[in-house]
Amino acid sequence: MSITLPELPPVEPPAPPPCPSPNTARRSPSLRATAEPRPPALWRGVLLTIAIAAIAMALTRTPWLAALSPMMLAMLIGIALRNTAGAMAWARPGIAFSIKRLLRLAIVLLGLQLTAAQLIAVGGRGLAIIAATLLATFLFTTWAGRRLGVDRKLCQLIAAGTSICGASAVMATNTVTRAPDEDAAYAVACVTVFGSLLMLLYPLLPTVVGLDVPSYGLWAGASIHEVAQVVAAGYQNSSRAGEAATIAKLARVMLLAPMLLALGMIARRSAAEHAAPRPPLPWFVFGFIAMIVLGSVVEIPAPLQHQLALLTSFLLATALAAMGLDTDLRRLVAEGFRPALLGALATTFIAAFSLALIKLIG
Repeated sequence: MSITLPELPPVEPPAPPPCPSPNTARRSPSLRATAEPRPPALWRGVLLTIAIAAIAMALTRTPWLAALSPMMLAMLIGIALRNTAGAMAWARPGIAFSIKRLLRLAIVLLGLQLTAAQLIAVGGRGLAIIAATLLATFLFTTWAGRRLGVDRKLCQLIAAGTSICGASAVMATNTVTRAPDEDAAYAVACVTVFGSLLMLLYPLLPTVVGLDVPSYGLWAGASIHEVAQVVAAGYQNSSRAGEAATIAKLARVMLLAPMLLALGMIARRSAAEHAAPRPPLPWFVFGFIAMIVLGSVVEIPAPLQHQLALLTSFLLATALAAMGLDTDLRRLVAEGFRPALLGALATTFIAAFSLALIKLIG
């Protein structure tokens, strides 16, 4: 018996793959991988901000620029470079990284300079005066800003810098408010200028306002903006006043954490009410608190403490340099005179309010 198999259709051989054209070959990933790699844009921008911070740190060690803080000088250099060389698009990713990531790292490390023992040294009366002054100044500044017609975010930055700790508070608060860098630069300039005026004026006033040495130190620590300004104003009176002023100021810096958390929650609630994207909570604040706890329970050797303080100052200067590189002077000038007037009013308020509390409670 024979079996007949069905005929199968003829099978055509597969077509050969097309030969790549010269243009296709140039777009080939394997050929791109063999090309010489370019430096990442992120690192170019970061290295630029680090270089500016290093220059600022070096310049502040010279006699003619020792009065300036490295942060302020780094911001001024960055602003000058931005407004002469242009926007420098090649450095944008690194500039953004320095403003956000390096700033948050600096704020976390700032916690290592604070301990619970400093809070105890201030005492209940001192802490009450500091906390009441901070809250009243923040509320007054935001209220006065509304009356003057100053933008809400810029108001909050000036309020934070005046009531807490100057440029560091401005930069930390801006992670929550997300104001333009020009607003942050304006706020830093305000707290630096008016804090410097208080630094020069305060040593002339203890006998005029009738304050003894500890009360004068508390007044300086509770009302002058930057830590360096507080130290200078305190020690111009006496070493005892300088120590009291420094401890009071550091206790005031600790209040940065609850203030940022409160602002973060307010911003998230406001965004939810207006169906806007919710800003992230400032989680780095918990790192700041953790460093305070660590410094309170672990004794950090003095040489290491000094090196960590220098690193913190350098990182803050790097973040301020990045902010300067992102600041257009034309937009800064467009803010006008009203924010500067607000800074002057806030500075006058914090000085008068804290003095009144010290006289009443003390």
